[in-house]
Amino acid sequence: MKKLYLYLFLPALFFLHACSSTKPLAAGSDDGMIEITFIQVNDVYEIAPLDGGKSGGMARVATFKKEALLKNPNTYLVMAGDFLSPSVYNSLRHEGNRIRGKQMVEAMNTAGFDLAIFGNHEFDIPAADLQSRINESTFKWISSNTFQKKDNDMFPFVKQTASGPESFPETYIMHVKDADGTTARIGFIAVTLPFNKAAYVGYTDVFKAAQTAYDKIKDSCEAVIAITHQEMEDDIKLAKQIPGLAFIMGGHEHERHYAKIGYVYITKADANAKSAYTINLTVNKNRRMRKVEASLTDITDSIAFDPATDAVVKKWTSIANNNYASLGFDANKVALRSGEPLDGREAYIRSMPTNFTRLIVAAMEKASPEADAVIINSGSIRVDDVLQIPVTQYDVIRSLPYGGSIMEADMKGSLLVQVLNAGIKNRGSGGFLQYSTSFTKDSASGNWSLKNTAIDPAKVYKIALADFLLTGGESNLGFLTGKNPDIEKVYPVYTDAKDLRSDIRRAIIHYMEGLGK
Repeated sequence: MKKLYLYLFLPALFFLHACSSTKPLAAGSDDGMIEITFIQVNDVYEIAPLDGGKSGGMARVATFKKEALLKNPNTYLVMAGDFLSPSVYNSLRHEGNRIRGKQMVEAMNTAGFDLAIFGNHEFDIPAADLQSRINESTFKWISSNTFQKKDNDMFPFVKQTASGPESFPETYIMHVKDADGTTARIGFIAVTLPFNKAAYVGYTDVFKAAQTAYDKIKDSCEAVIAITHQEMEDDIKLAKQIPGLAFIMGGHEHERHYAKIGYVYITKADANAKSAYTINLTVNKNRRMRKVEASLTDITDSIAFDPATDAVVKKWTSIANNNYASLGFDANKVALRSGEPLDGREAYIRSMPTNFTRLIVAAMEKASPEADAVIINSGSIRVDDVLQIPVTQYDVIRSLPYGGSIMEADMKGSLLVQVLNAGIKNRGSGGFLQYSTSFTKDSASGNWSLKNTAIDPAKVYKIALADFLLTGGESNLGFLTGKNPDIEKVYPVYTDAKDLRSDIRRAIIHYMEGLGK
């Protein structure tokens, strides 16, 4: 196991790496030799470049594909899930409507994406908005285990097109042909982890669905590729379960990963198109063999912007900046110039404190100096990424796209303990709570203390909270509303923009700026 994980992360040490594998094909293949190129990105929430314009950007991805097409006309651009959400755009409006991924679909259409699958975050947005984004897309969607749920029944998602409705296929066979006339059939299956339990989506078992889909098309193709959005360990399990796969293009992790399980490669690029995998599949029908070569390229400012895609990015960036300016933010202004990258990845912030959540808590404490302690739900942080230094105001906005005020409430210690215990119960979800380090829990007795003093059930404490928490809308915290008899007072909402409590993002930016002085 140690060797496996060393091998998994080894590619992260290099700017570019390459690997290849050859495996016999099933009997009955056509004659000839043909090469097909796939460019893979995954977990892309930003259409514009990040890190001061140095990395990522859909306009660079578009150029990367165009350059690959010059070498091989059979080149296809693939999105391995998570691209409609989370995004700061989802909280913005354009022409009276929530944007909710519209900017991403337009950028992907223009950049020339060919295939996409669902990630768990696609189901963050309402069903009607997801349907609109599907209808607007010009790329092919595949889904082997993810379906619309209606009245406890499950049906394929559907794209409404000019020629009529098109159901998402559970399998897809791509027919390719090269200049000398050699043809090949490349099959695809696609699975998504059942993470997001939105009311309108249903899942079948990932591994059963993948096996069923593979068995359905394996004898009709020269190669079958899996596009997945799940944990790396599940991709490894899938590769072991279906050793006949050509390779797996995966998403969900936000850092580059690579593994070779038998003959099956597993590739995952960095989030936000900071890198892209190129997988070359060569089918030799004469020798009944196939060869796979994979290389990872950093998407940096060494790659030019595709003009058409860049125009789309600039259009939506202008729309977003106008939204931010109306709220008093300067998106491009640096808030934090030095320090370690800030970890806002959901896998961590929904189960433990990170340097980013500790900074947010400290900012809330600074904004509410009279509060005894502060509490925020980790679900308020939607960036699901690591913020690189320098951190701009835009980075803060995209991290907490819904903003909201810092509320203050006087509550009894008995209720405070109930809230803290519910936060622990919510580990792994957005209801997991981040709070002042002055809170401690004795592992033996289970008793809570604040500032080294046991919390008194009858004593009243002034607590600063993210405003959403006081709606009762968070998981296992439905009791936390102003109507709870153990809340003696909820202080008025702070609306003056000069008061940092009026918007938690202002409080964070102000705190970050203070760290640099």
